[in-house]
Amino acid sequence: MKSVICPYCGFGCRLRVNPETLTVIPDKTSPVNRGRICPKGLRATEFAVHRDRLKKPLKAVGRKFIPISWSQAIGEISHKLLEIRELYGPDAVAFIASSKCSNEENYLLQKIARLFGTNNIDNCARLCHESSVHALKATLGMGVQTNPYEDLEKFNAILIWGYNPAETHPVVMHYISEAKRRNAKVIVVDVRETMSSEWADYFLKIIPGTDIVLANAIMHVIIRDELYDEEFVENMTKGFNEIRMAVRKYTPEYAERITGIRSEIIEEVAKAFALAGSGAVMWGMGITQHVSGVDNVLALIDLALLLGYVGEKGGLYPMRGQNNVQGAAYMGALSEYLPGYVELTDMEFRRRVTRIWNTDKIPTERGLYLTEFFDAIAKGEVLALYVMGENPAVSEANSRKVVEALKKLELLVVQDIFPTKTSRYAHYILPAAAFCEKEGSYMNSERRIQWSSKVCDPPGDAKPDWEILTLLGKALGLPSFDYKMVEEITAEYFKLFPELEDREIEELKTPEGVIIPKKRLHTWSFATPDGKAHFKAVEYILPWETPDDEYPFILVTMRTMNSYNTGEMSLRSPSLAKLMKAPMAEISKEDAKRLGIRDGELIIIETRRGRIRIKAKIGDIKSGVVAVPFHSKVNRITSDALNKAGTPELKFSACKVYKA
Repeated sequence: MKSVICPYCGFGCRLRVNPETLTVIPDKTSPVNRGRICPKGLRATEFAVHRDRLKKPLKAVGRKFIPISWSQAIGEISHKLLEIRELYGPDAVAFIASSKCSNEENYLLQKIARLFGTNNIDNCARLCHESSVHALKATLGMGVQTNPYEDLEKFNAILIWGYNPAETHPVVMHYISEAKRRNAKVIVVDVRETMSSEWADYFLKIIPGTDIVLANAIMHVIIRDELYDEEFVENMTKGFNEIRMAVRKYTPEYAERITGIRSEIIEEVAKAFALAGSGAVMWGMGITQHVSGVDNVLALIDLALLLGYVGEKGGLYPMRGQNNVQGAAYMGALSEYLPGYVELTDMEFRRRVTRIWNTDKIPTERGLYLTEFFDAIAKGEVLALYVMGENPAVSEANSRKVVEALKKLELLVVQDIFPTKTSRYAHYILPAAAFCEKEGSYMNSERRIQWSSKVCDPPGDAKPDWEILTLLGKALGLPSFDYKMVEEITAEYFKLFPELEDREIEELKTPEGVIIPKKRLHTWSFATPDGKAHFKAVEYILPWETPDDEYPFILVTMRTMNSYNTGEMSLRSPSLAKLMKAPMAEISKEDAKRLGIRDGELIIIETRRGRIRIKAKIGDIKSGVVAVPFHSKVNRITSDALNKAGTPELKFSACKVYKA
């Protein structure tokens, strides 16, 4: 049996795979999943043997794709990239890294981009938790999850906000159930009843976009009743007076009018969370995917700091959605950071990077955010796009605009395991190996780096992404691209991080892996220049567009247990496809009755960007809200308004709903 890391969510389950049958069992030695597994993990290898796998490099000739050799593909791609750089400069090229590829592969792609001369390198972290990164860096000095999963079991309260772990990270519910067994209080804040809310001692069904009002109201009660940790606030934080003044007007009665949650419930929840004595705050994209996304996260951090719920007494958990989204970001596949979330202008770290990369030229200006790429393409500012393992034609907000941009490119290269909607517009398609057909390391949400072994060979002429990128780097004439095995790349990124330079790669292959920089952050001080956490007072920010007479509903997106992102993997898994029902739009009983909509009927959801047809599911959701699964065609019509971290407002679009 071979040990691999699950290719789905960011929880980081370790699996055991039979090389002959590709059957999967959970790894009982893993401290992460502890012998547990979810439906996606159990069927993790099924998509790898699907008949749709890409097996040869393809070139677009007219309306067809014809197979070509690797040498021709890499030669022509590199020639075109160099030609565009010569004529228009390096910033006319952009690169999309992959949250499903290994640390080594994301490290190589961002290295290629920066040695090529541009910081136009980004990944889908921009769409999910980049809001969390910005907020955590501003307050605590590090933009990452603060505690390991195991700490959840010991906390006396768990606040789950805009996040549905029972479906998106099913194995984490084991930790939450252990906490509940010890009488921990579970508080869930969401716009609809979910599998997670069934575990809640308190469930607060909130109006979308009003999270800051609720968080500030909870802090209002805690400060008013002097329930905050005075010693911690005085000795370990700055900015408390600003918070105290900011939340004064956010009384529970005021919050009830805005959020739809009764004032007495707000009072009760505030006191229960404060008096617990220790607590975790867990959140997902229900918090981050708003124009107020960074401020939403700041409000949750402020709440935790007020109670001293960091370090030993608590933790902050921005739960990652893809198996290596944390690793891709940490390896530097972000346009505003070097590896390790280090600022582009940090001269000491830049010297470290240039020495290891054997260069003296790394651009210092922030590159475009992923969500800015497509406007830049439409304006003719970006002419070439290299996409590794992502499907922006489906995953991006207002995706019709994205498709129109893709059609304008002089060069689009898509490197993937399957044909995707994005690859329809490619000039070249490069066949990559799936997770079980290559070796490499992955980093989960808790910053644990683990090794994933090769189980079988890729089909046809498909290659591991790191091998493809090594060929490309050489063809572009970039220095230090003579990699013969993946461990050489691992060793290079180990040299880059001070916390890894004295560690051995073999440690990644143990059941525990390696957590960096350490298991539990902020136990004695914070990573800010003065060693203190910084409160950041925030005010209620209205969504980019609000419901009106023409578009009276709020459209939100959601995830379901058996589907995954744009569906390219999960829809090609026969077992998951059987479990997966056709996407349905959840609507409240009251709204369905008023509109004459029956369960299972076709409805039309229309926004200012277009319309989709989908079946209705009558559920326990806030009246005036309609929720649609993320893996459906919903992103054609979602709002592409961005917050200050570049994350789109996928969780709030004004819409109308009517029978088809």
